[in-house]
Amino acid sequence: MKKLSKLASISLAGMLLLAGCSGGKEQSSGTYDENSKAEITWLNILHTASPPTDTILDKIEEKTNAEIKFSWIPDASKEERINTALASDSLADIVTLTILENSSVRNALKSGMFWNVEDYLDEFPNLKEISQDVRDSASIEGKLYGIPFQKDLARNGVVLRKDWLDNLGLEVPKTVDELMEVSKAFTENDPDGNGQNDTTGFVDRNDLIYGAFKTLSSYFGTPNVWEMDENGDFIPEFETDGYVKTMDYMKELYSNGWINKDFAVTAKTDQQQSFAQGKAGIYIGALFDAKNLQTMAAGIQDNMELALVNDMVSESNPERAIWAANNGIGGLLAFPRSEVKDEAELKRILKFVNDLLDPEIYTLMTYGLEDVHYKLTDDDSYEIINQDLWTQEVQPFAASRPKESGYNLKDPNPIKALADEMIADNANYAVLNPAYSLESATNTSQGSELQKIITDATYQYILGEIDLDGFKQAVKTWGDSGGNTIKEEYKAAYEQTK
Repeated sequence: MKKLSKLASISLAGMLLLAGCSGGKEQSSGTYDENSKAEITWLNILHTASPPTDTILDKIEEKTNAEIKFSWIPDASKEERINTALASDSLADIVTLTILENSSVRNALKSGMFWNVEDYLDEFPNLKEISQDVRDSASIEGKLYGIPFQKDLARNGVVLRKDWLDNLGLEVPKTVDELMEVSKAFTENDPDGNGQNDTTGFVDRNDLIYGAFKTLSSYFGTPNVWEMDENGDFIPEFETDGYVKTMDYMKELYSNGWINKDFAVTAKTDQQQSFAQGKAGIYIGALFDAKNLQTMAAGIQDNMELALVNDMVSESNPERAIWAANNGIGGLLAFPRSEVKDEAELKRILKFVNDLLDPEIYTLMTYGLEDVHYKLTDDDSYEIINQDLWTQEVQPFAASRPKESGYNLKDPNPIKALADEMIADNANYAVLNPAYSLESATNTSQGSELQKIITDATYQYILGEIDLDGFKQAVKTWGDSGGNTIKEEYKAAYEQTK
């Protein structure tokens, strides 16, 4: 096999070349030798402007006893490129699949194109540690067609202006009612002391999932997208009391002016800029956004102090709960049968993925080389010492880590380190979506269209354009238009996994 460049072209031609070479690969004898040097091709997603140079790749190859040949697909065109690669069987030994809801991807997985790896995980020490919840969530129709990308289960929480709380003599809120009072005070009581009526409590954006709504909804006990009752029936979140309580809460914020009036049409960047410029004091989103907000405020709000909250509750739901985005699944590392010919070859590639989960290789893919890209500080945090070199040689590998957290090194920024600790703690209270891995043909074909009915009605209710009867009518329309069929299909799909 001709030697390919370690950094293959990101073009489709590059993928086809990769498939042609791997197709001519010598087939395994059927004997698994974990000490053999592996030649592995990897069709992967690139989240940076350009592929990495060889510096870190050489070290990964050395540590894993493998020769890795990448074909990079830009993140912006991943859906089209992956669909084309699947349709033409232009694949590689490892294929990164990050859009599991894509119908082409799901159909390819269900068709038997990729290996079911469930029975092999426990043979490898790091893969064995993948929890059953993660395995179940990443499965399709009860089968696990790859190694799950393990993401933080629950990243969200509340970020507040601690200095504004201090100015007004207020404590950090721990309940949604206390948060409401803080929002009122931040709007009406001049928290920045400039003598002007120019602040609001909340600043939010046009996103019912990653903005404030879904996190607040967790505090009211709303299930994560779907709830399954004792009879195996599936109930959508918007048919529960918690969802209505969340709409009422947001409606009160809006009607009193304690949230930016244009939140329903505000982009995330504008939301963050507003907070960084001192126009609002409550931001709900990913806790690690606190570091970004702090950075954006430099030179504008240099005295800004932040407080993070991840243990907020409500009177109706006194137990901590926080929704888990995609059940902590960021996709799959999948292994096509057309490229990985037999069990012995599969096990050697699984050994490679297992090795990527070692702390030493995680450090390489996250921080780079010590004293070249980063240095360790006295408190075991890392400090990037050459940002440009790190960006060029290390950052492109970050999205390829099979697990994004759970290792010992911590961020040198105190607010980011605190956010990381709180996100890890959130995992103990994460609420999973029981339908995440289940199949519904109607949801695949109509899900987005049907969800728009609910999204529009939710905003209309919060903005006072419809009442509760109007919202319930929208829910009925959702059900009559296909939603009730989705419920039935999820129930049937769940029964098949038992």
